[in-house]
Amino acid sequence: MTGPERSGGAGHQGLSSQAGGRSGGRMTTFEKALGLGDDALIAAQRLAEWCSRAPDMEEDIALANIALDQLGAARLLLTYAGELEGRGRGEDELAFLRDDREFRNVQLVELANGDFAVTMAKLLLLSVYQRLLYESLASSSDERLAGIAGKARKESAYHVDHASLWVVRLGDGTEESRRRMRTALDAVWPYSHELFEWYPELRAPWLSVIDEVLTEAGLARPADGWAPTGGRSGVHTEALSRLLADMQVLHRAHPGVTW
Repeated sequence: MTGPERSGGAGHQGLSSQAGGRSGGRMTTFEKALGLGDDALIAAQRLAEWCSRAPDMEEDIALANIALDQLGAARLLLTYAGELEGRGRGEDELAFLRDDREFRNVQLVELANGDFAVTMAKLLLLSVYQRLLYESLASSSDERLAGIAGKARKESAYHVDHASLWVVRLGDGTEESRRRMRTALDAVWPYSHELFEWYPELRAPWLSVIDEVLTEAGLARPADGWAPTGGRSGVHTEALSRLLADMQVLHRAHPGVTW
């Protein structure tokens, strides 16, 4: 798989110092809240694109609900990030008035949906990570962050179950569904490494869960190799620019409008 072209570079001056490659303990709370909020926001936008396009009505509703869960976490995290930043930016300003270079999400969440197998592969990799992360942050000494994580971990457990069921169903299904699931995993696996730049200690338990699902699906774990990076410091694929153009168009066209 050829890596997508990149856009972006160094972060905006209004943001805290770049955090790419740091461990979770050395980040500021602002950086944590902003990065994790961006992960959830962009994941929500991608999942919402399946509304009215999912394989069946039940899945249409399920993906919409998962998108809403992600959006709920994003709102809480970005609101907290805005308060910590102290520049008067709330959740709306952070969501709609930043360009791609100011976003701190991992590149995995911004990748185009592809077919349904790609979306389920992405959701599995992300949701297992988020569940482990929120479980860890729920005991944080920061009461605000712990409260957000405590709520989000319950929702992420459902996301893991949902994605796991589909990966097994497709991997252990027809020859065509198996081929698509294997191709999807190969395509998105390189982007999973960036999940652990901030929290490397989560990779071992994450792999344990992923391997369990893949074994049940009769699929082999993709080999490690090319590992794109840069999302945490504002370097993104072109897919994010296109996503933001759609997500932000109304807010930018009518700045300050109220409904």
